[in-house]
Amino acid sequence: MSSSDDDELTPRQAPSRQRSTRSAMPARRTEAPCPICNGLGFVVPDLPIGHPDFGRAVPCSCRAQEMQARRLHLLQSMSMVDSLQRLTFERFNPEPAHLPPDKQVNLRRAYETCVNFAERPEGWLLLTGGYGCGKTHLAAAIANARLAARQPVILMVVPDLLDHLRSTYGPQSELPYDELFEQLRTTPLLILDDLGAHASTPWAQEKLFQLLNHRYNAQLPTVITTNQRLDELDPRLRSRLQDVGLVHHVLILAPDFRTGKASGQSDLSSLHLHREHTFSTFDAQRSDLAAEQRANLREVTKRCIEYAEEPRGWLVLAGTYGCGKTHLAAAIANHYVERTRVDVMFVVVPDLLDHLRAAFSPQSNTPLDRRFDEVKRAPLLVLDDLGTESATPWAREKLFQLLNFRYTALLPTVITTSADPKQIEPWLRTRMMDINRCQYLAITAPGYRGSQEQQKQRARKTSKMSG
Repeated sequence: MSSSDDDELTPRQAPSRQRSTRSAMPARRTEAPCPICNGLGFVVPDLPIGHPDFGRAVPCSCRAQEMQARRLHLLQSMSMVDSLQRLTFERFNPEPAHLPPDKQVNLRRAYETCVNFAERPEGWLLLTGGYGCGKTHLAAAIANARLAARQPVILMVVPDLLDHLRSTYGPQSELPYDELFEQLRTTPLLILDDLGAHASTPWAQEKLFQLLNHRYNAQLPTVITTNQRLDELDPRLRSRLQDVGLVHHVLILAPDFRTGKASGQSDLSSLHLHREHTFSTFDAQRSDLAAEQRANLREVTKRCIEYAEEPRGWLVLAGTYGCGKTHLAAAIANHYVERTRVDVMFVVVPDLLDHLRAAFSPQSNTPLDRRFDEVKRAPLLVLDDLGTESATPWAREKLFQLLNFRYTALLPTVITTSADPKQIEPWLRTRMMDINRCQYLAITAPGYRGSQEQQKQRARKTSKMSG
Protein backbone atom coordinates (compact mmCIF):
# COMPACT_ATOMS: atom_id res chain seq x y z
CA MET A 1 0.00 0.00 0.00
CA SER A 2 1.37 3.40 -0.99
CA SER A 3 1.46 6.39 1.20
CA SER A 4 -1.46 7.83 -0.73
CA ASP A 5 -3.44 4.73 0.11
CA ASP A 6 -2.71 5.36 3.81
CA ASP A 7 -4.25 8.78 3.53
CA GLU A 8 -7.43 7.30 2.02
CA LEU A 9 -8.27 4.92 4.88
CA THR A 10 -11.99 4.85 5.58
CA PRO A 11 -13.23 5.28 9.13
CA ARG A 12 -14.02 1.57 9.25
CA GLN A 13 -10.50 0.69 8.18
CA ALA A 14 -8.77 3.04 10.64
CA PRO A 15 -9.34 1.02 13.82
CA SER A 16 -7.97 -2.03 12.08
CA ARG A 17 -4.81 -0.10 11.28
CA GLN A 18 -4.50 1.13 14.89
CA ARG A 19 -4.89 -2.39 16.26
CA SER A 20 -2.21 -3.72 13.97
CA THR A 21 0.09 -0.89 15.00
CA ARG A 22 -0.37 -1.60 18.71
CA SER A 23 0.08 -5.29 18.21
CA ALA A 24 3.28 -4.62 16.35
CA MET A 25 4.75 -2.33 19.05
CA PRO A 26 5.86 -5.07 21.45
CA ALA A 27 7.88 -6.64 18.67
CA ARG A 28 9.85 -3.40 18.35
CA ARG A 29 10.63 -3.07 22.11
CA THR A 30 14.30 -3.26 22.95
CA GLU A 31 13.56 -4.76 26.35
CA ALA A 32 11.62 -7.95 26.97
CA PRO A 33 8.58 -7.61 29.24
CA CYS A 34 8.98 -8.55 32.88
CA PRO A 35 8.83 -12.37 33.10
CA ILE A 36 6.92 -12.12 36.38
CA CYS A 37 4.01 -9.89 35.36
CA ASN A 38 4.46 -10.09 31.56
CA GLY A 39 4.52 -6.29 31.42
CA LEU A 40 1.27 -5.72 33.33
CA GLY A 41 3.06 -4.17 36.31
CA PHE A 42 0.90 -6.03 38.85
CA VAL A 43 0.71 -9.59 40.15
CA VAL A 44 -1.76 -11.51 42.31
CA PRO A 45 0.17 -13.32 45.05
CA ASP A 46 -0.59 -16.99 45.60
CA LEU A 47 -2.21 -16.74 49.02
CA PRO A 48 -4.52 -19.12 50.87
CA ILE A 49 -8.24 -18.42 50.93
CA GLY A 50 -9.09 -16.36 53.94
CA HIS A 51 -5.88 -14.34 53.80
CA PRO A 52 -6.74 -10.59 54.01
CA ASP A 53 -4.84 -9.96 50.75
CA PHE A 54 -6.25 -13.00 48.89
CA GLY A 55 -7.08 -12.04 45.30
CA ARG A 56 -5.66 -8.54 45.65
CA ALA A 57 -3.26 -7.30 42.96
CA VAL A 58 -0.04 -5.77 44.19
CA PRO A 59 2.73 -3.96 42.28
CA CYS A 60 5.20 -6.31 40.67
CA SER A 61 8.82 -6.09 41.74
CA CYS A 62 9.64 -4.41 38.41
CA ARG A 63 7.05 -1.71 39.11
CA ALA A 64 8.31 -1.35 42.66
CA GLN A 65 11.80 -0.65 41.30
CA GLU A 66 10.39 1.96 38.94
CA MET A 67 8.46 3.58 41.77
CA GLN A 68 11.55 3.52 43.96
CA ALA A 69 13.56 5.22 41.20
CA ARG A 70 10.83 7.84 40.74
CA ARG A 71 10.68 8.57 44.44
CA LEU A 72 14.47 8.79 44.64
CA HIS A 73 14.48 11.18 41.70
CA LEU A 74 11.84 13.30 43.42
CA LEU A 75 13.85 13.26 46.62
CA GLN A 76 17.01 14.20 44.74
CA SER A 77 15.15 17.22 43.37
CA MET A 78 14.57 18.33 46.97
CA SER A 79 18.24 17.76 47.75
CA MET A 80 20.91 20.46 47.48
CA VAL A 81 23.27 18.29 45.43
CA ASP A 82 22.49 19.88 42.06
CA SER A 83 23.02 23.41 43.37
CA LEU A 84 26.34 22.44 44.98
CA GLN A 85 27.95 20.65 42.04
CA ARG A 86 30.81 23.18 42.06
CA LEU A 87 31.83 22.19 45.61
CA THR A 88 34.25 19.36 44.94
CA PHE A 89 37.45 18.14 46.56
CA GLU A 90 39.39 19.49 43.56
CA ARG A 91 38.13 23.00 44.28
CA PHE A 92 38.85 22.87 48.00
CA ASN A 93 42.13 24.39 49.19
CA PRO A 94 43.22 22.36 52.24
CA GLU A 95 46.26 24.54 53.01
CA PRO A 96 45.43 28.24 52.45
CA ALA A 97 48.53 30.41 52.63
CA HIS A 98 46.93 32.87 55.06
CA LEU A 99 46.45 30.23 57.77
CA PRO A 100 49.07 29.64 60.47
CA PRO A 101 50.79 26.24 60.26
CA ASP A 102 48.73 24.60 63.00
CA LYS A 103 45.43 25.50 61.32
CA GLN A 104 46.79 24.36 57.95
CA VAL A 105 47.54 20.96 59.49
CA ASN A 106 44.08 20.84 61.03
CA LEU A 107 42.33 21.71 57.76
CA ARG A 108 44.46 19.24 55.78
CA ARG A 109 43.51 16.44 58.19
CA ALA A 110 39.82 17.35 57.89
CA TYR A 111 40.11 17.31 54.10
CA GLU A 112 41.85 13.91 54.05
CA THR A 113 39.28 12.47 56.47
CA CYS A 114 36.45 13.54 54.15
CA VAL A 115 38.22 12.17 51.06
CA ASN A 116 38.65 8.81 52.80
CA PHE A 117 35.02 8.80 53.91
CA ALA A 118 33.85 9.54 50.36
CA GLU A 119 35.84 6.56 49.10
CA ARG A 120 34.44 4.23 51.74
CA PRO A 121 31.49 5.60 53.75
CA GLU A 122 31.30 3.85 57.09
CA GLY A 123 29.80 5.06 60.35
CA TRP A 124 29.06 8.72 60.97
CA LEU A 125 31.16 11.79 60.20
CA LEU A 126 30.52 14.90 62.29
CA LEU A 127 32.02 18.16 60.98
CA THR A 128 31.98 21.05 63.44
CA GLY A 129 33.45 24.54 63.31
CA GLY A 130 32.51 28.18 62.91
CA TYR A 131 30.71 29.85 60.03
CA GLY A 132 32.58 29.77 56.73
CA CYS A 133 35.32 27.34 57.78
CA GLY A 134 34.58 24.87 54.95
CA LYS A 135 32.17 22.35 56.51
CA THR A 136 29.50 22.62 53.82
CA HIS A 137 32.07 22.51 51.01
CA LEU A 138 33.57 19.28 52.37
CA ALA A 139 30.13 17.73 52.94
CA ALA A 140 29.05 18.62 49.40
CA ALA A 141 32.36 17.28 48.04
CA ILE A 142 31.59 13.93 49.67
CA ALA A 143 28.15 13.92 48.01
CA ASN A 144 29.57 14.82 44.59
CA ALA A 145 32.26 12.14 44.86
CA ARG A 146 29.64 9.48 45.67
CA LEU A 147 27.41 10.59 42.79
CA ALA A 148 30.40 10.47 40.43
CA ALA A 149 30.81 6.84 41.52
CA ARG A 150 27.10 6.31 40.67
CA GLN A 151 26.15 5.81 44.30
CA PRO A 152 22.94 7.31 45.76
CA VAL A 153 23.24 10.15 48.24
CA ILE A 154 20.88 12.71 49.72
CA LEU A 155 22.20 16.08 50.95
CA MET A 156 19.78 18.43 52.69
CA VAL A 157 19.99 21.49 54.91
CA VAL A 158 18.19 20.60 58.13
CA PRO A 159 15.66 23.49 58.08
CA ASP A 160 14.81 22.62 54.44
CA LEU A 161 14.40 18.96 55.36
CA LEU A 162 11.90 19.87 58.07
CA ASP A 163 10.03 22.14 55.64
CA HIS A 164 9.74 19.28 53.14
CA LEU A 165 8.44 16.96 55.85
CA ARG A 166 5.81 19.52 56.83
CA SER A 167 4.78 20.01 53.19
CA THR A 168 4.02 16.28 52.79
CA TYR A 169 0.98 16.74 55.01
CA GLY A 170 -0.64 18.81 52.24
CA PRO A 171 -3.01 17.19 49.73
CA GLN A 172 -0.91 18.43 46.77
CA SER A 173 2.25 16.66 47.94
CA GLU A 174 3.70 14.33 45.30
CA LEU A 175 5.42 12.26 47.97
CA PRO A 176 3.49 11.11 51.05
CA TYR A 177 5.07 11.73 54.42
CA ASP A 178 5.65 8.05 55.14
CA GLU A 179 7.49 7.53 51.86
CA LEU A 180 9.68 10.63 52.24
CA PHE A 181 10.59 9.83 55.82
CA GLU A 182 11.36 6.22 54.93
CA GLN A 183 13.65 7.35 52.11
CA LEU A 184 15.54 9.63 54.49
CA ARG A 185 15.82 6.92 57.12
CA THR A 186 17.12 4.24 54.77
CA THR A 187 19.08 6.04 52.03
CA PRO A 188 22.59 4.55 51.73
CA LEU A 189 24.23 7.92 52.51
CA LEU A 190 22.50 10.88 54.16
CA ILE A 191 24.23 14.25 54.55
CA LEU A 192 22.59 16.79 56.86
CA ASP A 193 24.01 20.30 56.69
CA ASP A 194 23.67 22.90 59.45
CA LEU A 195 22.17 20.84 62.25
CA GLY A 196 20.96 23.21 64.94
CA ALA A 197 19.94 26.03 62.58
CA HIS A 198 16.29 24.92 62.66
CA ALA A 199 13.54 26.24 64.88
CA SER A 200 13.71 24.00 67.91
CA THR A 201 10.03 23.07 68.20
CA PRO A 202 9.03 19.81 69.92
CA TRP A 203 7.86 18.48 66.54
CA ALA A 204 11.18 19.29 64.84
CA GLN A 205 13.18 17.76 67.69
CA GLU A 206 11.09 14.60 67.59
CA LYS A 207 11.39 14.17 63.81
CA LEU A 208 15.16 14.67 63.84
CA PHE A 209 15.53 12.24 66.71
CA GLN A 210 13.43 9.59 64.95
CA LEU A 211 15.42 10.01 61.75
CA LEU A 212 18.88 9.97 63.31
CA ASN A 213 18.04 7.35 65.91
CA HIS A 214 17.00 4.92 63.15
CA ARG A 215 20.22 5.55 61.23
CA TYR A 216 22.22 5.29 64.45
CA ASN A 217 20.74 1.91 65.35
CA ALA A 218 21.18 0.67 61.78
CA GLN A 219 24.69 2.21 61.64
CA LEU A 220 23.93 3.74 58.24
CA PRO A 221 26.58 6.12 56.85
CA THR A 222 25.66 9.68 57.77
CA VAL A 223 27.46 13.04 57.54
CA ILE A 224 26.40 15.92 59.79
CA THR A 225 27.69 19.50 59.87
CA THR A 226 26.98 21.99 62.64
CA ASN A 227 28.38 25.20 64.08
CA GLN A 228 26.62 24.54 67.37
CA ARG A 229 28.32 23.32 70.51
CA LEU A 230 27.25 19.76 71.22
CA ASP A 231 25.89 20.74 74.62
CA GLU A 232 23.41 23.04 72.82
CA LEU A 233 21.80 20.17 70.93
CA ASP A 234 18.98 17.86 72.02
CA PRO A 235 20.50 15.63 74.73
CA ARG A 236 19.27 12.52 72.89
CA LEU A 237 21.12 13.55 69.74
CA ARG A 238 24.16 14.67 71.70
CA SER A 239 24.57 11.25 73.32
CA ARG A 240 24.62 9.60 69.89
CA LEU A 241 26.96 12.17 68.38
CA GLN A 242 29.40 11.54 71.23
CA ASP A 243 29.56 7.78 70.54
CA VAL A 244 33.24 7.45 69.56
CA GLY A 245 32.60 3.89 68.43
CA LEU A 246 30.44 5.09 65.53
CA VAL A 247 31.03 8.83 65.11
CA HIS A 248 34.24 10.39 63.81
CA HIS A 249 34.19 14.00 65.09
CA VAL A 250 36.26 16.50 63.08
CA LEU A 251 36.61 20.02 64.53
CA ILE A 252 37.76 22.50 61.86
CA LEU A 253 39.77 25.35 63.36
CA ALA A 254 40.17 27.37 60.15
CA PRO A 255 38.82 30.92 60.23
CA ASP A 256 35.82 32.09 58.28
CA PHE A 257 37.11 32.28 54.70
CA ARG A 258 34.78 35.24 54.11
CA THR A 259 35.71 37.41 57.11
CA GLY A 260 38.96 36.02 58.47
CA LYS A 261 37.47 35.56 61.93
CA ALA A 262 38.63 32.50 63.81
CA SER A 263 36.35 29.51 63.60
CA GLY A 264 34.94 28.70 67.02
CA GLN A 265 35.28 32.37 67.83
CA SER A 266 31.96 33.93 68.72
CA ASP A 267 30.65 36.74 66.54
CA LEU A 268 30.61 38.79 69.74
CA SER A 269 34.39 38.69 69.91
CA SER A 270 36.39 41.43 68.18
CA LEU A 271 39.83 39.96 68.83
CA HIS A 272 40.35 39.56 65.06
CA LEU A 273 40.48 43.37 64.89
CA HIS A 274 43.49 43.41 67.23
CA ARG A 275 45.85 41.01 65.47
CA GLU A 276 48.68 43.56 65.49
CA HIS A 277 48.37 44.13 69.24
CA THR A 278 51.05 41.83 70.61
CA PHE A 279 53.71 42.13 73.29
CA SER A 280 56.38 42.52 70.60
CA THR A 281 54.61 45.56 69.14
CA PHE A 282 54.02 47.23 72.51
CA ASP A 283 56.44 50.02 73.41
CA ALA A 284 57.15 49.73 77.13
CA GLN A 285 60.21 52.04 76.81
CA ARG A 286 58.41 55.21 75.80
CA SER A 287 60.96 58.00 75.61
CA ASP A 288 58.32 60.61 76.42
CA LEU A 289 57.84 59.20 79.95
CA ALA A 290 59.50 60.08 83.19
CA ALA A 291 61.71 57.35 84.64
CA GLU A 292 59.11 56.40 87.26
CA GLN A 293 56.34 56.12 84.67
CA ARG A 294 58.55 54.06 82.37
CA ALA A 295 59.39 51.68 85.22
CA ASN A 296 55.68 51.34 85.98
CA LEU A 297 54.88 50.53 82.35
CA ARG A 298 57.66 47.92 82.19
CA GLU A 299 56.38 46.27 85.38
CA VAL A 300 52.77 46.21 84.13
CA THR A 301 53.93 44.68 80.82
CA LYS A 302 55.94 42.04 82.68
CA ARG A 303 52.91 41.10 84.81
CA CYS A 304 50.72 40.88 81.69
CA ILE A 305 53.19 38.52 79.99
CA GLU A 306 53.24 36.32 83.10
CA TYR A 307 49.44 36.28 83.20
CA ALA A 308 49.24 35.36 79.49
CA GLU A 309 51.45 32.34 80.16
CA GLU A 310 49.19 31.07 82.92
CA PRO A 311 45.90 32.99 83.31
CA ARG A 312 44.46 32.70 86.82
CA GLY A 313 41.76 34.79 88.42
CA TRP A 314 41.22 38.37 87.30
CA LEU A 315 43.60 40.95 85.88
CA VAL A 316 42.47 44.58 85.85
CA LEU A 317 44.30 47.18 83.76
CA ALA A 318 43.40 50.68 84.87
CA GLY A 319 44.63 53.96 83.43
CA THR A 320 43.76 56.96 81.34
CA TYR A 321 42.58 56.72 77.74
CA GLY A 322 45.33 55.82 75.28
CA CYS A 323 47.83 54.60 77.86
CA GLY A 324 48.03 51.11 76.34
CA LYS A 325 45.42 49.13 78.31
CA THR A 326 43.60 47.73 75.27
CA HIS A 327 46.89 46.90 73.53
CA LEU A 328 48.11 44.90 76.53
CA ALA A 329 44.73 43.17 77.01
CA ALA A 330 44.70 42.14 73.33
CA ALA A 331 48.33 41.02 73.60
CA ILE A 332 47.35 38.72 76.47
CA ALA A 333 44.52 37.28 74.39
CA ASN A 334 46.63 36.83 71.25
CA HIS A 335 49.46 35.19 73.20
CA TYR A 336 47.02 32.83 74.91
CA VAL A 337 45.42 31.83 71.60
CA GLU A 338 48.80 31.25 69.98
CA ARG A 339 50.02 29.16 72.90
CA THR A 340 46.90 27.07 73.63
CA ARG A 341 44.92 27.20 70.34
CA VAL A 342 41.86 28.03 72.47
CA ASP A 343 39.70 30.94 71.37
CA VAL A 344 39.32 33.99 73.60
CA MET A 345 36.24 36.14 74.01
CA PHE A 346 37.37 39.78 73.54
CA VAL A 347 34.49 42.23 73.72
CA VAL A 348 34.00 45.93 74.40
CA VAL A 349 31.52 46.32 77.25
CA PRO A 350 29.07 48.73 75.51
CA ASP A 351 29.04 46.39 72.48
CA LEU A 352 28.36 43.41 74.75
CA LEU A 353 25.33 45.13 76.25
CA ASP A 354 24.05 46.02 72.77
CA HIS A 355 24.36 42.37 71.70
CA LEU A 356 22.50 41.21 74.79
CA ARG A 357 19.70 43.71 74.17
CA ALA A 358 19.48 42.61 70.51
CA ALA A 359 19.03 39.01 71.65
CA PHE A 360 15.59 39.99 72.98
CA SER A 361 14.39 40.62 69.42
CA PRO A 362 12.15 37.93 67.88
CA GLN A 363 14.32 38.18 64.74
CA SER A 364 17.48 37.31 66.67
CA ASN A 365 19.10 34.04 65.57
CA THR A 366 20.69 33.64 69.00
CA PRO A 367 18.51 33.76 72.14
CA LEU A 368 19.61 35.81 75.14
CA ASP A 369 20.40 32.80 77.32
CA ARG A 370 22.80 31.41 74.73
CA ARG A 371 24.45 34.82 74.16
CA PHE A 372 24.91 35.31 77.87
CA ASP A 373 26.14 31.78 78.42
CA GLU A 374 28.87 31.94 75.77
CA VAL A 375 30.31 35.04 77.44
CA LYS A 376 29.85 33.76 80.96
CA ARG A 377 31.65 30.47 80.30
CA ALA A 378 34.41 31.65 77.92
CA PRO A 379 37.78 30.00 78.78
CA LEU A 380 39.34 33.48 78.83
CA LEU A 381 37.24 36.65 78.78
CA VAL A 382 38.56 40.14 78.02
CA LEU A 383 36.15 42.97 78.84
CA ASP A 384 37.48 46.16 77.30
CA ASP A 385 36.44 49.64 78.40
CA LEU A 386 34.38 48.86 81.47
CA GLY A 387 33.14 52.35 82.28
CA THR A 388 31.05 54.20 84.78
CA GLU A 389 28.73 55.75 82.23
CA SER A 390 25.07 55.87 83.12
CA ALA A 391 23.72 52.36 82.81
CA THR A 392 20.20 51.02 83.11
CA PRO A 393 19.31 48.74 86.02
CA TRP A 394 19.05 45.91 83.49
CA ALA A 395 22.60 46.49 82.22
CA ARG A 396 23.99 46.69 85.77
CA GLU A 397 22.20 43.47 86.64
CA LYS A 398 23.60 41.64 83.59
CA LEU A 399 27.16 42.81 84.32
CA PHE A 400 26.78 41.74 87.94
CA GLN A 401 25.51 38.28 86.93
CA LEU A 402 28.33 37.88 84.44
CA LEU A 403 31.22 39.03 86.61
CA ASN A 404 29.92 37.46 89.80
CA PHE A 405 29.73 34.08 88.06
CA ARG A 406 33.29 34.36 86.73
CA TYR A 407 34.58 35.61 90.07
CA THR A 408 32.98 32.74 91.97
CA ALA A 409 34.08 30.17 89.38
CA LEU A 410 37.65 31.58 89.29
CA LEU A 411 37.47 31.90 85.51
CA PRO A 412 40.32 33.92 83.92
CA THR A 413 39.07 37.44 83.17
CA VAL A 414 40.87 40.56 81.96
CA ILE A 415 39.19 43.94 82.48
CA THR A 416 40.33 47.35 81.23
CA THR A 417 38.88 50.52 82.70
CA SER A 418 39.58 54.24 82.76
CA ALA A 419 37.40 54.79 85.80
CA ASP A 420 38.70 55.83 89.18
CA PRO A 421 38.20 52.96 91.68
CA LYS A 422 35.93 55.16 93.81
CA GLN A 423 33.54 55.56 90.85
CA ILE A 424 33.16 51.83 90.28
CA GLU A 425 30.11 50.01 91.63
CA PRO A 426 30.87 48.79 95.20
CA TRP A 427 30.06 45.15 94.38
CA LEU A 428 32.59 45.22 91.52
CA ARG A 429 35.21 47.28 93.37
CA THR A 430 35.36 44.75 96.22
CA ARG A 431 36.07 41.97 93.73
CA MET A 432 38.69 43.98 91.86
CA MET A 433 40.52 44.69 95.09
CA ASP A 434 40.51 41.08 96.30
CA ILE A 435 44.26 40.36 96.20
CA ASN A 436 43.61 36.61 96.46
CA ARG A 437 41.72 36.51 93.16
CA CYS A 438 42.64 39.66 91.29
CA GLN A 439 45.68 41.63 90.16
CA TYR A 440 44.89 45.34 89.94
CA LEU A 441 47.50 47.03 87.74
CA ALA A 442 47.33 50.81 87.49
CA ILE A 443 49.18 52.32 84.53
CA THR A 444 50.51 55.75 85.52
CA ALA A 445 51.68 56.68 82.02
CA PRO A 446 49.66 59.35 80.22
CA GLY A 447 47.88 58.69 76.96
CA TYR A 448 50.24 57.79 74.13
CA ARG A 449 48.07 58.85 71.21
CA GLY A 450 48.89 62.44 70.30
CA SER A 451 51.98 62.57 72.55
CA GLN A 452 55.17 64.30 71.43
CA GLU A 453 56.86 60.93 70.84
CA GLN A 454 54.03 59.79 68.57
CA GLN A 455 54.20 63.07 66.66
CA LYS A 456 57.94 62.53 66.16
CA GLN A 457 57.29 59.01 64.84
CA ARG A 458 54.74 60.33 62.36
CA ALA A 459 57.21 63.02 61.25
CA ARG A 460 59.93 60.38 60.70
CA LYS A 461 57.55 58.19 58.66
CA THR A 462 56.47 61.19 56.56
CA SER A 463 60.12 62.10 55.95
CA LYS A 464 60.98 58.58 54.80
CA MET A 465 57.98 58.46 52.44
CA SER A 466 58.84 61.84 50.88
CA GLY A 467 62.51 60.83 50.56
